[in-house]
Amino acid sequence: MAEYKLILPPMGEGIMEATITGWVKNEGDYVEEDETIVEIATDKVDSDVPSSISGKLLKKLKEVNDICKIGEAFAILEIEDTDEKSSAVSKTEISLNQDDTLTINTSINVPNITSELEIPLVSNSELHNSNASKSTYYSPLIRSICKKENISQSELDLLQGTGLNGRITKEDILSYLKSRNLSATIKVSPILEPVHNSPKLSENTSETSILNSSPSISDGDEIIEMDRMRKLISKNMLQSRQISAHVTSFVEADVTNIVLWRNKNKDSFFKNEGVKLTFMPMFIQAIVKAIKDFPMINISVDGDTIIKRKNINIGIATAVPNGNLIVPVIKNADQLSLSGLARSINDLANRARNNQLKPEDTNNGTYTLSNIGSFGNLAGTPIINQPQVAIMAVGSIVKKPAVIETPQGDMIGIRHMMIISHTYDHRVIDGALGGAFAKKVSDYLEKFDPNTKF
Repeated sequence: MAEYKLILPPMGEGIMEATITGWVKNEGDYVEEDETIVEIATDKVDSDVPSSISGKLLKKLKEVNDICKIGEAFAILEIEDTDEKSSAVSKTEISLNQDDTLTINTSINVPNITSELEIPLVSNSELHNSNASKSTYYSPLIRSICKKENISQSELDLLQGTGLNGRITKEDILSYLKSRNLSATIKVSPILEPVHNSPKLSENTSETSILNSSPSISDGDEIIEMDRMRKLISKNMLQSRQISAHVTSFVEADVTNIVLWRNKNKDSFFKNEGVKLTFMPMFIQAIVKAIKDFPMINISVDGDTIIKRKNINIGIATAVPNGNLIVPVIKNADQLSLSGLARSINDLANRARNNQLKPEDTNNGTYTLSNIGSFGNLAGTPIINQPQVAIMAVGSIVKKPAVIETPQGDMIGIRHMMIISHTYDHRVIDGALGGAFAKKVSDYLEKFDPNTKF
């Protein structure tokens, strides 16, 4: 028999670690290949991890609520010591490709299969102690940044990588540069000298007292512990308000054409497409068109630089049964028809409510839409979903008397009206752009063609 370490597989771009939320198998249990062994949670979504090989669970390396990094071992299996496995493993050696992925390829036969099966878990320190220089394992991107920023080999050797098997990633380098530049500024700036006699914030100051104050508890009050997702939402919302300068503009849109078209086509749409026709596909289609008119809405901020996004990926804020919120993303929404958007929305919403989303389903959003009208709200001021710079909320559609302009003159009619609120980051989006974008979305909704085919 031999031992085999199970490692946490990649969970999607930007996800570097996960929290162990539950073990499906206990020590001593037999696990089939592709059978779920552990449940995990990331910042984005909950998921199951299947075993990559059959064997008996010999030892758990992580407990519930422990953090496990991508590429780190979380369990040891006892597997059969077969000739096939020995033959397969005896022809491997470790190298790092230009895309920072490990390749295993050796021609040395080693009798002890246990150590060979653990080859994918070799650390950077072990690589450094081999005959090859540590610098061999830095990707071309890392080398390029180091050359441009004059980062020496000695500085690079001191960095602790957060990537797979401890490799140094782009984020590690950029984080180091920020801290190095800040340190240099403190050393050379004459106005940043320490002031020993200046008053310090203490627990007695009013601001700190407010931040640290706890509410009083009375008889009969129920104390409820936040679950993991609610803690993440709380953290992300506070962080977003600290990062972005939130400003909100409001526009009222006449969506009568859309309401009448949907009422006319919803039954045939369900019969032909197999999904319900909501208002969301039309809302997203209008947003996509407006983003093409105002591409500087589809951006992110990185320090003093702006990243202008090529893809238009629309996140849809979705309430889940436990009262929490998650934002699955429609990738390349500009390439989908109304029926394609409807299918994507229904699929993502259903999987979100049934806790079946994959990590990649919540990644890489560039703009977010929140339909607060589904809860009977007229308007709201949503918080920006970082690292995006804007978010739109659509309120309830209500019938109102409104002035209708006709060639024969103005008249009063009953129209279906809706308030659109557009919250944007004033660091990079001024009122002219933020307000114009909201008005453009309203224009597209009001000009919806009643003869549209799905």
